[in-house]
Amino acid sequence: MKPSENYQGFETGPIRPPSEAKSLMLRITRNCPWNKCKFCSLYKGKKFSARPVNHVIKDIDAIRYYVDEIQKIMGPSGPGNKQDLITLQAGRPENEQMAFHSALNWIRGKKKSIFLQDANTMIIKPDDLIKILLHVQKSFPQVERITSYARSHTIARISEENMTRIANAGLNRIHIGMESACNEVLAFVKKGVDKKTHIIAGQKVKRAGIELSEYFMPGLGGEKYSRQNALHTADAMNQINPDFIRIRTLATPESSELFKDCQAGTFSKIGDLQTTEELRLFLDNLSGITSTVKSDHILNLFQEVEGCLPNDKEQMMASIHSFLLMNADEQMIYRIGRRTGIFSKLDDMKNPELLKHAEDTKNRYKISTDNLEEFTDEMMKRFI
Repeated sequence: MKPSENYQGFETGPIRPPSEAKSLMLRITRNCPWNKCKFCSLYKGKKFSARPVNHVIKDIDAIRYYVDEIQKIMGPSGPGNKQDLITLQAGRPENEQMAFHSALNWIRGKKKSIFLQDANTMIIKPDDLIKILLHVQKSFPQVERITSYARSHTIARISEENMTRIANAGLNRIHIGMESACNEVLAFVKKGVDKKTHIIAGQKVKRAGIELSEYFMPGLGGEKYSRQNALHTADAMNQINPDFIRIRTLATPESSELFKDCQAGTFSKIGDLQTTEELRLFLDNLSGITSTVKSDHILNLFQEVEGCLPNDKEQMMASIHSFLLMNADEQMIYRIGRRTGIFSKLDDMKNPELLKHAEDTKNRYKISTDNLEEFTDEMMKRFI
C-alpha cells in the first residue's frame, strides 16, 4: 500500500466468522494475501493490500466518536430519540456513514468484541499490529475479545517473542482455517501449507496464551482421501488441542476452482452420507484433548453436534449415529429438510408440522434418489 494513499473513510470487509456476529468489524488488510485455495472463491480477482496504520487508527477514532455521540442520544437505558439519531446520521458526510452504522450496530451488540479483517491480519508487521491493538485498548477498554483470521503459514513465521507481544497488546483469539491436515489434500487444494506447519502454528498460538479456533472441512478430501482427511486432521487437532474445533462442511460454488475439478472429473465430491461417515471418523479419533466442538454454520448437516471434549463426545455422536441408522427414505427427508432450512437438527424430524413441510418440499420439487445430490448441492451453494 502506498503511504500517499488518501483516507477514504471507514472500511469493512466481506466476511467474518459466525461467532463474531456482534463484533465491530475493523479492517486492517484488504482481501487475501494467498488467494489460491481451490475451494474458496471469495477473494478471487481481488488484489491484497495492507491498509496504512494511520488509516486504521482513524477508523478506530471514528467509531469512538460515533459511539460517544450515539450513546449521548440513546442514554443509559436506550433507545433514546430516534429522530436525533437520524439527524446525527444525516449530518455526516457520505464517507462516514459506514462508521455511523458500524458504531450503532456495535452498541446494539453490547460492544464486547472486535474482529480484525480481512483474511489474514497477522501478515502485517508485528509492530504495526501492536500499535493498532494498543489504540483499540486505549479507545475501548471495555472490550473483552479481539479476534483475527490467520494462516498457519503466517503464524509459523512469527517469532515466539512477537506472538507474546501481540497477545499482551490485546489479541486474544485467532481463527485458523486448517480445513485438513492430510498433506495430499492440502497439496491438491493449493492450501499452501502442510500438516507439520499447521501443528507448529497451532501450538505457537496456544503457547502465547491466545484462544485458538481451528476449522475442519469434512468432504475436502473427496472420495479418494475422505478417510485420510478425517484421520490426519484429527491427529493434528490432538497435537494442538485448540480451544475450539469448528466444523465447516465443503461446498463447491461454481466460481471456485474445485467446482471446475468436479466437472473435469479430477475431484469426486462426496455426498451427505459419506460426509457424515467422515465426520464420525474424525470425532471418534479426537483423543486426549479438551477442545470445544462447534458446528455453527448452515452448511453443516448437524448443527447440534456441539460440546466439550472429552465429556460430551458420546452426546455429540448421538445424532450422527441416529442418522446413519435411518433408512434411505428417512435420510432423504432429513437432508431435504436440513438443506432447505426446514430442520435445524435431527430431532426436528419428530415435529409433525416440520416433517410434513419437508415431505411436501420433496413432492413439490419431485426429488428422488436420482436427483437428490444435485438438489442438495444447489441448496448449499445458496448459503455460501
